[in-house]
This record gives sequence, C-alpha cells and structure tokens, in this order.
Amino acid sequence: MNGYKVALMIEEMDQSYQSAILNGIASSAAEFSLNISVFVSFRGSINPDHEKGELNIFNLPDFKDFDGAILLTNTIAHQATVNSILSRIKEAGIPAVSIDNDIPYLYHVGIDNKTAMRHITEHLIHVHGFKKFGYISGPKENPESADRLAAFLEVLSEHGLSVPEEYIFYGSFRAPSGREAVDYFLSLEEGLPEVIISANDVMAASAVNRLAEKYICVPEDIAVTGFDNTYSTRNYQVELTTVDRPLALSGRIACKMLANHFQNIEQERSVILNMSTRFTESCGCLHNAHRDLLEFKELNYKNYLRFENSQTFMSNLNKLSVDLLSTDTFEQYIEILKKFTQGIDPEEYYLCLCDNWLIDADFDDPLADKPKEVGDLTVYTDDILVPIAYVRGKFEDAGTIRRRDILPKIADNGTSGKIYYHIPLHFGDRCFGYMVIYNSALPLHNSMFETFCITLSNSLENIRKLTSLEAALKHLSKLYARDTFSGIYNRNGFVQATDKIYADCVAQNRDIMLMFIDLDGLKKINDTYGHNVGDKAICSIADVLVKSCTNGEVYCRFGGDEFIVFAADYQDTEARKLTETIERNITAINASGVNPFTLSASTGYVIAKPVMGEDIFNFVTSADNVMYAQKRKKKLSKYLKG
Repeated sequence: MNGYKVALMIEEMDQSYQSAILNGIASSAAEFSLNISVFVSFRGSINPDHEKGELNIFNLPDFKDFDGAILLTNTIAHQATVNSILSRIKEAGIPAVSIDNDIPYLYHVGIDNKTAMRHITEHLIHVHGFKKFGYISGPKENPESADRLAAFLEVLSEHGLSVPEEYIFYGSFRAPSGREAVDYFLSLEEGLPEVIISANDVMAASAVNRLAEKYICVPEDIAVTGFDNTYSTRNYQVELTTVDRPLALSGRIACKMLANHFQNIEQERSVILNMSTRFTESCGCLHNAHRDLLEFKELNYKNYLRFENSQTFMSNLNKLSVDLLSTDTFEQYIEILKKFTQGIDPEEYYLCLCDNWLIDADFDDPLADKPKEVGDLTVYTDDILVPIAYVRGKFEDAGTIRRRDILPKIADNGTSGKIYYHIPLHFGDRCFGYMVIYNSALPLHNSMFETFCITLSNSLENIRKLTSLEAALKHLSKLYARDTFSGIYNRNGFVQATDKIYADCVAQNRDIMLMFIDLDGLKKINDTYGHNVGDKAICSIADVLVKSCTNGEVYCRFGGDEFIVFAADYQDTEARKLTETIERNITAINASGVNPFTLSASTGYVIAKPVMGEDIFNFVTSADNVMYAQKRKKKLSKYLKG
C-alpha cells in the first residue's frame, strides 16, 4: 500500500470530541500520504469482562509494522492499557503524536487547559458575580481533567473564594456523569450551587437536560458552562458557554507532524493551539439569542436529515439483529451479513475471526472428556479467518491471514489517504476477532454504530453456542451409542447403526448374517491374573473385531464378554471367511506375547432372510446356540499359559 502506515488508538469515537479530531485526521491523511488504521474500543459497560474484550483491540497491532502512530490516550480510561500502548510504541521505535496528553518523549498537540479554564471562571466571577460554585470534573488521573480543575481552584483562591470538596463531582467525561452530578448536588444539604462548571460539553449538556427534567431552568435558576465546544451553539436547546478549541485542526497537525518527521523536516516537539471562550446563553449571556430565520430553517433541515438517516439505519439494524439471531448455522449467518454489507456498500469491509472462535464445538475424539487445548481464548490467534472480504462492490476469497498482517493482501490497491476502522468482536472477554471498515455509509461516529458492533458480537456468540450445543449433542449421542469400556458400539449404538439396513433387508427379502462371539475362559483369567487383566482380554476381542470387520459389518459388545456382528447380503462363504479372519487376528495377538494368557473366543453365526415383525435380536439366540455348540468342544485348560 502506498503511503506511510499509521496506527491511531482511540476510545469512544462516537463522542463529539473524538469525532471532531477524527474528521480532521481523515481530511488530511491523503495530503500527507498517510494510511490510517484506527483501532477503536467502546466502553461504559459495568461488566469487567466486556471491558477486557473491548480493550483487547489495542493489543492487535504490532507497532513494528507501522511507520508511526497517533494517540488519544486521554480517551482511554484504563491506565494499564495506556501504559501497554506507550511501552510497545517505545519498543518499536516509531514516531508518535499524542493529542492533548503531553507525553515527554512523543510529539504533542494540545491546548493550554489552565488558561482556557481561567477565562471561563473569571468571566463567571467578574461579569455575573457568582460566588457559589459546583464543578463536574473528569477522572482524577486524567492530566487534562487535573489541569482544568487546578485552574478553576486557582482563580477562586485569587478572588478569596473557595468551593467545598463535596461540590466537586468526579465524572468520566461521558454524558451519564452530568446527570449523576446534578442528582448528587441536589442531594446535598445546601442544595444546588449558583453555577455548575463542567470540564467538557458532553457532561454540561447532560447536566442541563437533567436540570430541565427537575424543572430547573438554565440560566434563570442556575448557570452551566462546558468546555471544548463539541456541541454546536445552534444545535442545542440552550447555547452552552464553552471553550472553542480547534479539534479538527488538532487532527490535521498530528498528521503534519508525522509527515514532517518522515521527511526529516525540523519541527517543535509540542504545538499548543489557540482557543477562545464563547459566552452564550447557559451562563446568562444572550448575545446570540436572536438568530436569522434562514439559519433556523437550515438547522431544522439538517436535524431532519440526521433523524431520517438514523431512523433508516436503526430500522435496518433491527432487521439485521432479528435475522442474525434467527440463524442456525454459520453459513446462514455469513449470507445474511453479506446482504447487509451490500446494503451499506462500504468501499471495503472485512470480517476477521480467530481460528479458534468456535473451539467449544471441536470434539476431535468422540470419547474425549473435553475439547482439544487451543490456548488462551481471550487473545487474538496467530491465524485469522476472513469469511467476508468485500472490496469495491465484490466479495473476494481472502482465506486465512496472519494476525500481524491485520488486513488481507487484497486491501492493497496502491492508494494512500485511506482510513480503516478496526472494531473488536467479542463476548465478555472471549475474543472472536475484529471487523474492518473503510469508506462506508454507516454512521461510524454515532452510538448506533456501537449497537451494530454489539449486535454482531452477540449474534456470533449465539451461533457459537448453537454450534457447540449441536456438537455436544453429537458427542453425547456417541457416548450413548458407544461402549465406554471397549470403545466399540454398545447395544444402543448397534441398534442405531443396523436399523435402516435391517429394515431394507426385510423389505427387499435380502439375507442377513448375525454372528455371536464369546470370550473363552474369562473367569479363569480373572481368577488367575485379576480382573484388570480380564478387562484387557475383553478389550482385545474388541480390537480383533475392529481389525477383522472391514467390509461394512456392524459389531458391538453385547454384554460382559459377549459380542455380536451383523452384515447384510452375506452368504456362508463370507461368514466362514470372517470367522477365519477373526481367528487369525486372535492368533496374531497371542503370537505377539503381549498378554500373560492365551486369547481365545468361540463363534457361531446364522444366515437367514428376516421377515416383517421379526426383531434382529431374535437371531442372537440362534447364533448363540451355534456358538455354544462350538464352545463345548473346547477344553478350558488350554486358555492359560503354562
């Protein structure tokens, strides 16, 4: 593939902050000859196993196979994962740009968080005269969150003000934190503050919504401010006072910094971008309260299109979910997903599955207690199956690829500026694989896309369980039909295996042969050598039948030391030949000297034409009588070695 390969690590790309930066990167990649592989996780579940499954996508890339990286580690809440990413990038020795988090040995694009937050806080004090503050922070360990909170506290201190510790709510930078903060402030004895400062717009907007539900008006009853300007001032019920920062430009500069590095162009390690505060409705400044009617019409039309597209996608997604969950086989599953893929018509789409994702269904040995060992099921396998490879309107056969390749070779079409999104597929912490999308009509920067990903993962788990259940039933059926002691059929298995053949012989007036075989001298073997050796004698006869019955005969352990053999279309010649083969194989075992006894068995058979209503086991008695006549001629003393 032409251009430089760049890995981009990001979480929650459906959030406005991440989406704006991604748009800046996407619009700049071709200009700087970059091909971007975006590794994305979605989080927010309270299930720790689900979180592990999502974060596993960051273990997929081998950074040694990339020319550079762009990191939004401030979006990844799991610090151990962040540490792993940074360690592997350092080990690979590739250049990387960190957006917002300033990591000393990496290039950096950011803003002066403290100055921006100071402007907001000073405005609220000087212009509006607020003295009672509440603060919704991001995570304590997040550097940006810490800088913004520190600036807020510094300004209060400089003006002789303070905020009680209980009026600082630590959230996650995600929407639920805004609602939770409002409920928390309402629960305090002193009630709501005069103004709530939020460390980002997402939490601020959520707080405004929750206040409205409680019939508390913004800004009449309480002021609220945000940060980052990720909510359009014309696209929200109350215009948020916020910090306008050039997020798309951050993405573009990250691309440019990598391109400069590749071309050995000298540059500063860190670039700090300018930002500006927007004082609008939510803090009580109303300078944008009157807007042009045409702007409202344009906004309404855009919102309508967004709503219509969302409704269409949700309808298709609901249908896909029902169709996938109704499938019984993986083949059906793939066909349905292929149709959906054609409907969204991406330029490229790949479904990539670990080669052990169905391992619970793999019973190599029908008598095995458990499936074969295949290693850790929570990590990506070295070999990756690609059951769907959709490239420029055609399904291609991609077969199996190596994990480190990530994409099939057919993805290499000689262009640059491509943005591939790599999404984890898993159930809990069990790793199924991942999917890759390039240039699709799917709304990737939308929470519905996460729903699509969850739908695929859950439906894969459904197929896996169905397949595993079917395999388990087959396994149990084999156990039901097999004599676990000798390994050959038991009576149940014998009946299942002969039922149709016997019925055909009855209907077509064909001959059958039934042979009865009895191990000679088992009691004396048990008395002389013990029951363990006697058991070995029984298994030796079973082994003889396995070696002797090679022409479609059906045989089983009838019980104890007794065995029977059934065959269709046998004549006396074939029956005598089988008897001789059995005796010859018994002689071979004795000649080998593996047993302390001389193995011997008596046989007898009958050949007849069965009639309607006559059970197959009716012939066992006749064959047993023939066998018993032979046994009476033998002397038991010869069964033991001298």
